Amino acid sequence: METDAQKFPATLGTHTQTTYFEALMQAQMEEMDRDERVVIVGEELSVHGCAKLIERFGKRRIWNTPISEGSFTGLGIGAAINGLRPIVDLSCASFVYLASDQIINQASKLRYMTGGQIDIPIVFRCCMNSRGSYAAQHADRPYPFFMNVPGLKIISPTSAADIKGLMKSAIRDDDPVMVFEDTRLWPLKGNVPTDPDYQVPIGKADVKREGEDVTLIAVAGVIVPTMEAAKALAEDGISVEVVDPRTLKPLDSEAIKTSVAKTGRLVIVENAHRVCNVGSEIAAVMAEEAFDLLKRPILRLSAPDIHVPFSPALEKDFFPTKDPIIAAVRRLL
Repeated sequence: METDAQKFPATLGTHTQTTYFEALMQAQMEEMDRDERVVIVGEELSVHGCAKLIERFGKRRIWNTPISEGSFTGLGIGAAINGLRPIVDLSCASFVYLASDQIINQASKLRYMTGGQIDIPIVFRCCMNSRGSYAAQHADRPYPFFMNVPGLKIISPTSAADIKGLMKSAIRDDDPVMVFEDTRLWPLKGNVPTDPDYQVPIGKADVKREGEDVTLIAVAGVIVPTMEAAKALAEDGISVEVVDPRTLKPLDSEAIKTSVAKTGRLVIVENAHRVCNVGSEIAAVMAEEAFDLLKRPILRLSAPDIHVPFSPALEKDFFPTKDPIIAAVRRLL
């Protein structure tokens, strides 16, 4: 596995040790410094980590709105049409349902419906809660819902370097981009490039750990138990390759096929509900385009098709954890 430290060695003096959340804030601040058209729109921004941004850029660039997701999302889309590059902070990912009409019927469609006359350079930030007893109305992972919508790009980075690089790419993109962050990743530290022009391309997966026996696709916050499982399996002589899609739409199916060609076995792990999730799409594409590369059936691990429970005891094992991932890999072997 090539870690962030190996990608950006200390001897180069071009990186800093930063948490995922700090890297995200850095990306927004650097892009706001670079381009005065970048603004932030959202609810309760002062209590959601934007204090430094508010202090630096003031109310002209940071628009703290009432709790009315459909309204301020529409405001952001209108601002994008008229030349700004808004970041719409929807806070909890479950709130994106309230803004879905604006995102689906306006942001995703207007460029197509105007024959390319209108660009919608806008970013939608959505924070997913997979721990902490937030209960059903605050704990959804809605990214599969939007993968079915043409005209949207969807990213879900898992490392500090990736969230910074992909967020900067999203802000500079001329199409609407949805960013789904798992709050479980916010405190995790990694080496992040300090170059203000550092970007990670949208649409490119990343191999987080190289292996020979089984390919594990880890989507968003499930990267944590997946890496734990891969490490434990390595101690037993089982070599697991961990692939992080980073971008969910467009999906880098070629990178997944390349890994499957090497291992012949595929396990897909994610926190979304099982029906019509990212794992479903990856499994379908691999069955259509890489069936001859597979030695064993594809396995999927996900949340069950029930709402997220409030109870901490029930929530603890609701999402895929280390042991079920290990069991799935052993099943394929």
